[in-house]
Amino acid sequence: MDPIKNTISAADPLHKDPSAPDGEEALRHILSEPAAFSDRLPAGETSLAERRLRRARLAGVVTLAAAAVTVGVLAATNLGPLTSAPGPAGTVTASETPVPSASEMPTPAASVAPPLAENTTTVPPHGEPSPTGTPPQTAPRQTFVFPDGHISFAYPDDWSVRTEQGPYLTEEAKAGSVYAVVLDGSGSEVARVLSGMYGDGAAGSVKRTVLDHAPVPGITDASGIPAEFGFASDQVLPVPYPGMPEPTEPADSSSLYYFMDVRLAQEFLPAQSQSGTNQIPLPNGVMSAYVVFDFEKQPVFATPDAAKAWMASEQYAQLKALLLSLTYS
Repeated sequence: MDPIKNTISAADPLHKDPSAPDGEEALRHILSEPAAFSDRLPAGETSLAERRLRRARLAGVVTLAAAAVTVGVLAATNLGPLTSAPGPAGTVTASETPVPSASEMPTPAASVAPPLAENTTTVPPHGEPSPTGTPPQTAPRQTFVFPDGHISFAYPDDWSVRTEQGPYLTEEAKAGSVYAVVLDGSGSEVARVLSGMYGDGAAGSVKRTVLDHAPVPGITDASGIPAEFGFASDQVLPVPYPGMPEPTEPADSSSLYYFMDVRLAQEFLPAQSQSGTNQIPLPNGVMSAYVVFDFEKQPVFATPDAAKAWMASEQYAQLKALLLSLTYS
């Protein structure tokens, strides 16, 4: 062999060292043999998919447990304990729902609303004050409304109302001043209501006895003072002479003057000592509503007991209901 080639061969460690693999032979072996692959893991190793499945199952169990605890807390808070003492054998509870057994799921009992009460109106006994001001319902009624649409009142079906010209100071105010004259079933005039203007009047010292009074919810004067219905009697006190003390008792011959009307509430107080007026200022003028008594026969009632007895009559209840129904809108 060529000496130079031998020298080079001697310098190649892979050519002479049998323990070192031959690169060309290894590459030939890899390319000539069939390829063999395996996706099986060694024993004891867990795949990535199994790990993910285990985590999902664990998260589901934790979520269900948390939901169960939440439901239990809400049920205990809102429904109270789920267990109850068993009722006597052969009986049912007041709600007519049998007590469920422990193995049954508790089912909310359907609640049934009680029947609505009928729309009834309680009529207070005649002669007693009506603290709520509710008009006593005595019979079917109809409503009268003044031409300007402000004041209205209700009256029995078999009664009637006619209008008359009320007092006025100018032609411009004439149309707005109207009397509503109320007639009962026999055609007798029993009450009057004025809207729009006021008439002349005077007041004096009196001793007042209030037999009945009640608020009129629909009437408040222009300054916000409430109005009341009232049935009362006055005894006029003597007019004092200059230098004499104010009289506190009526003269022996002073007769009772009875009236039944609507006034400001303060005029039916026990301390009232002035005759006052039934003229109530309203935004559209003045209202004056009163029962018509026969002034030629004053006192209308022979005795105070006769006046109290009239308070138990149907006519008194009808007139009181009319005055209590007055409304300004």
